[in-house]
Amino acid sequence: MIHRLCLLLALVVCTQLQAAAPNVVVMLADDSGWGDYSINGNTNLKTPNIDKLAQSGAQFDRFFVCALCAPTRGEFLTGRYHSRGGVKGVSTGLERLNADEKTIADAFLASGYATGAFGKWHNGSQWPYHPNARGFQEYVGYTSGHWGEYFDPPLEHNGKMFRAKGFIVDVLVGKAMEFIETNREKPFFCYIPLTTPHSPFSVPDEHWNKFKDSPVTMRGAEGDKEDLAVSRTVLAMMDNIDVNVGRVLKKLDDLKLSENTIVVYFSDNGPNSARWNGGMKGKKGVTDEGGVRSVLFMRWPGKIKEGGTITPIAGAIDLLPTLTALAGVKPVSSKPLDGWDFSNLLLGGEWKRGPRELMNYNSGRLSVRSQTHRLDASGALFDMVADPNQTKDVTAEQPQIAAELAAKATAWHQEVFGKPYVPPPAGGKGKGQGKAKGKNPGAEPFADDRPYPVGYTEFPITMLEARDGIPQGGVKRSSNAPNCSYFVNWKTKEDAMTWDIDVHTAGEYEVTIDYACPEADAGSTVQLSFDGAKTVGKVTLGWFPRLLDDQDRASRKGESIMRDFHSLSLGTITLPAKRGLLRLQALEIPGQTVMEVRRVTLTLKTK
Repeated sequence: MIHRLCLLLALVVCTQLQAAAPNVVVMLADDSGWGDYSINGNTNLKTPNIDKLAQSGAQFDRFFVCALCAPTRGEFLTGRYHSRGGVKGVSTGLERLNADEKTIADAFLASGYATGAFGKWHNGSQWPYHPNARGFQEYVGYTSGHWGEYFDPPLEHNGKMFRAKGFIVDVLVGKAMEFIETNREKPFFCYIPLTTPHSPFSVPDEHWNKFKDSPVTMRGAEGDKEDLAVSRTVLAMMDNIDVNVGRVLKKLDDLKLSENTIVVYFSDNGPNSARWNGGMKGKKGVTDEGGVRSVLFMRWPGKIKEGGTITPIAGAIDLLPTLTALAGVKPVSSKPLDGWDFSNLLLGGEWKRGPRELMNYNSGRLSVRSQTHRLDASGALFDMVADPNQTKDVTAEQPQIAAELAAKATAWHQEVFGKPYVPPPAGGKGKGQGKAKGKNPGAEPFADDRPYPVGYTEFPITMLEARDGIPQGGVKRSSNAPNCSYFVNWKTKEDAMTWDIDVHTAGEYEVTIDYACPEADAGSTVQLSFDGAKTVGKVTLGWFPRLLDDQDRASRKGESIMRDFHSLSLGTITLPAKRGLLRLQALEIPGQTVMEVRRVTLTLKTK
């Protein structure tokens, strides 16, 4: 009898604990600067829903991310600096998070949570880099670093493409809300990596009409370099984000989940254009304060004090240890974390950690941030309390602090890269440190020897984007930015495109190509080959819809102008389990061109 009572009591306690497990919703803006919110003093717009979220919980006073998108995502997912996890850039495979890294979603999934991600992934497209392989049971969005279509966009759902209806942020937030409602009876971890205000600068009329004639009275520190058409569009995009944050919060209220849901909001880097950002130095792509400082708002009613401010410096690396601790979830990674747990401070406890330094690294440039100072990538020291906008180098006045931070930078760089840090010349632009002519972060040739994996039975569909391939001969990309590009100018038999793949499972694969071809040029015979295996097919249908060049409010910043692509079946190919080059070339070309190629999809035929 006593034994049965003990078992019953244990069951009741276990059930109560599971019921008390908080839900977690994480919203991540893309290319939104610290200054893009009315709560931070920007009078060019109003962000009432985001402001309310901030005021109803804790605001982190100095929160730092990375200078670019994919690295920040890698740090959020793992609690570790992105360079440790293999994230080297933003495209052509450099954005991938090593498969042996465990993520925050892995931890929540292992603790019985439903997990979903809805938006821009940007840490790898193929299994085991795909979000479904990284702890997320449900995924809707795109895995690339940017997307060329924001209206009625083609998106992916767990490995399969579909075309959505509506504006991309509205669609993805809608999918996240469906996930929340479906899983309302059990704890869930919902990650919403929003796609804006990253370019292309497209936004619905209802938001654009509020700002199309705005005088933009608060201007960026770079003055005449500010493109007002871009600034107005960003304001409209932020208005759309604010509405969608409101939609998520209302859904939680309607489902009576708000009291037991931790809501987090931050951005992935500094602003993607010259615009008001509190006077801070730098924007996206640079490791100065303005390029890496983000908002971080965190709400948990009744647990996290309303109107609180977290003053110790924090970073994206801190989110995994903090959120898992708040939820009572055990991290599953065996690798040491770089991040700190802020849960005690958020819940009203005493801060007992000592001073720290945060590392902001981007493509060979390393900046170190302490609580009071920043040592920039060139070795100049700034007192961030007295001079938050980095206007005066105080190395001469404070040489000891400069030396201490330089030693920290050298030690970190030695540990992570196996060699000491050598600062670039003052004022120079490293790769990714601006828009130097002819330079593009993650541009070819690749600095990454990891092949693209193909053929996992648990995820048989492998999409090989043009972004991941190499154009050969006269073939070109549709734009300089590989993300969301497609191959064009395919005119001769010597032209080709290749993908460095590693076939995991030997077997028969169905082959499809997403293509476009003028009707007058239809009829080319093409061949896909790999290690002696090949399949041949003909481009029988001309398919050449117009370019979707009427969606933007301001000029694109490197993104391709897209069109609707058609699917061409190329039959099947039998692939051996090995690494090699997958090659697509033409055998016969009756017209002027062969076709444009968006992606090649290989689907493992399973029994």
